[in-house]
Amino acid sequence: MRPKENVALFPRRQFLKAGGALVIGFSLGGRAFSQERLEAVARAGGPDQPDPQKLDTWLAIHADNTATIYLAFVELGQGNSTALLQIAAEELDMEMDQVKTVQLDTKRTPNQGGTVASSSISRGGPRIRSAAAQARLYLLTAASQKLNVPIEKLTVAKGIISAGENSKLTVGYGELLGDKPFNVPFSGKAPVKAPKDYKIVGTRAQRNDMPDKVSGKFVYMQHVRVPGMLHGRVVRPRGQAAYGAAAKIISVDEASIKDLPGVRIIRKMNFLAVLSTNEWDAIRAADQLKVVWDSTPSLTGNEELAAKMRAAKTTDAVVLERGAVEPALAQAAQIVSRTCFGPYQSHAVMGPNCALADVKTGSALVMCSTQNIYQTRANISAVLNMPAEQVRVQYYEGAGTYGHSCYEDVAHAAAIMSQLTGQPVRVQFMRWDEHGWDNYGPAHLADIRVGANSDGKIVAYEYSGTQHTWMTTETSQQLALGTPAGESDGPVAQRLSPFNLGAMYEIPNMRLLNRRMHGIEGYPKGSYLRSPLDISIAFTSEQAIDELAHKCGMDPYIFRKQNISDDRWMGVLDAVANASHWEPRKAASSIGEGKVVKGRGIAVGTHLSSYAAAVAEIELNKETGNIVVKHIYGALDAGLAINPAFLENQIVGMATQATSRMLKEEITFSKTNITSLDWYSYPVLRMEEAPHVTPIVIQRLNEKSTGGGEEALCSAAAAIANALFDAAGIRLQEYPLTPKRVLAALAQGLRG
Repeated sequence: MRPKENVALFPRRQFLKAGGALVIGFSLGGRAFSQERLEAVARAGGPDQPDPQKLDTWLAIHADNTATIYLAFVELGQGNSTALLQIAAEELDMEMDQVKTVQLDTKRTPNQGGTVASSSISRGGPRIRSAAAQARLYLLTAASQKLNVPIEKLTVAKGIISAGENSKLTVGYGELLGDKPFNVPFSGKAPVKAPKDYKIVGTRAQRNDMPDKVSGKFVYMQHVRVPGMLHGRVVRPRGQAAYGAAAKIISVDEASIKDLPGVRIIRKMNFLAVLSTNEWDAIRAADQLKVVWDSTPSLTGNEELAAKMRAAKTTDAVVLERGAVEPALAQAAQIVSRTCFGPYQSHAVMGPNCALADVKTGSALVMCSTQNIYQTRANISAVLNMPAEQVRVQYYEGAGTYGHSCYEDVAHAAAIMSQLTGQPVRVQFMRWDEHGWDNYGPAHLADIRVGANSDGKIVAYEYSGTQHTWMTTETSQQLALGTPAGESDGPVAQRLSPFNLGAMYEIPNMRLLNRRMHGIEGYPKGSYLRSPLDISIAFTSEQAIDELAHKCGMDPYIFRKQNISDDRWMGVLDAVANASHWEPRKAASSIGEGKVVKGRGIAVGTHLSSYAAAVAEIELNKETGNIVVKHIYGALDAGLAINPAFLENQIVGMATQATSRMLKEEITFSKTNITSLDWYSYPVLRMEEAPHVTPIVIQRLNEKSTGGGEEALCSAAAAIANALFDAAGIRLQEYPLTPKRVLAALAQGLRG
């Protein structure tokens, strides 16, 4: 007899009692398929990708009583490749050591879109849960027939089905189906477990990728090698010009690398690269090759950027409007009006992006660190002028990404070089390639007005945000094919969202205006960077809320608390206040007299879903202008937390990155090119500067899972800005809060 705690009763019997019959056809006979046969035949949905309408696309049961779960979302360090397995194991009534997954591959794994907008669990989880539940019901039906026992009398533990706790009638999943296909459609109708019955979901299961990463056995993209490959390096100006201006070659002096025998120079239009069987020779050749580039000015320098954005033609759209803002502001007892600016920032991945391509006549294999293998396949198909079904993309984890870094560009470069040489080519960007040719998080210009009555209730709120759209043409494609510079204004993350501006507070009169600039010409290319726009939005909005609280003579936590009616926003706000032992007082009411002063700030914010709040504690050296963030308390309510430990890790990471982006990070550029090309010209937070972080996860078992990888970033950033005011009585209109800007504000007495 198995221990009772390891046995799960069939909790979905009411589904059958209520007449919700699920008819499944199956066969127990025949020779077992090998795993290769299973993947090649049972899961094939056509010439190019698995069919999402087949159950076999989502999971396979093996003869050793284990299961392979085919995930659609890439592992970026957030732990989703473990959390999604927790969902599958829960529904299958298997243990975590019985489930595994495979490398994402357009020939093997399903397509659910990109791993963006914290979508792994929110979009991937329901499909995995439903597929696993259907597989369990299929296997129970098979066991019922094999054991001649009614399905409602069966129990399952560790993939073993038995006719009650004391019964000797048992059969394993592997015996019923091992290495054979289900051969049934994916229905999406099988009943799933109730949260009260969870044994694995909601627990702190260990990450399945960590042992190899800690031991050094893990294979990152930068480690991948194949026989007969060449090492390639792109040759570009040090720092891109404006998006669309690309890079134009005037002349190439091939003799400048004549001392490097065996190095090949390839050129396709303005795409220039060097290749060698020896990586060091390729690196030296790329650095040594003399090229004259067209240096016609195409950018606006940093100093003129905000003014240029202010004067730009825009398409204006009212995102949210309720009540009447102007009359309400006219009658408000206190009004705050601010203009703030957020800079371009880089993805700044620790290891420059890398890809390996092997392009042959009629086929192409590309290995890279993309966040969307199917979109990459489509893009490479266009670059190679090859049908998409002939292109195979395999995912390998890289050294971080945080959004649309250069992973796509380097994959295109490798594919182009391989097609031109007829050999496998590995391309790794150099630091100046990665920094200088990144797809930066776009700058944001914001105007806000907010007013409160004499009781400290917010009566009106108006926010106007200006930014340009996102690039859609990668540099390698543009240089090699002359493809016009395209732009996108599709995802909601590219513009203001009512949820990250209007949902926090109960405000009767509100107006949100999104101002989309016409075109990206004259600006650096931009795309999504972790929590797009949200740091700039929170920096503006939450400073204004803080300033309004100050004008009302109120503590910033109490002021927010009396203007929030939503229980979930209140939950995260109270959580950080309680964890930090917040003692109510008016901000900046006890500024120290010494060289080093302390301050604390509080803020709420999010990305597109979930609820987050933060308290930041800082120290400011008034003589140097240097800010040190000592402690951040971050709370996140992402609904059902599949693995609370992973969300805690995300909160720590977001708070640390928020500190870096708020204090240090800013892309600089002249009128001709980007000048932030290394860690000196684009500094990031060092390990010894990282704050202590107290992560708090609000577990809500009965809510759907929402985003957990971006939503706590902006509240932490805004809390730092508010802490600066508490410490020194100054508010900056632009970040990062560099020593130079802080000293200038202190000298001018820019009190909030």
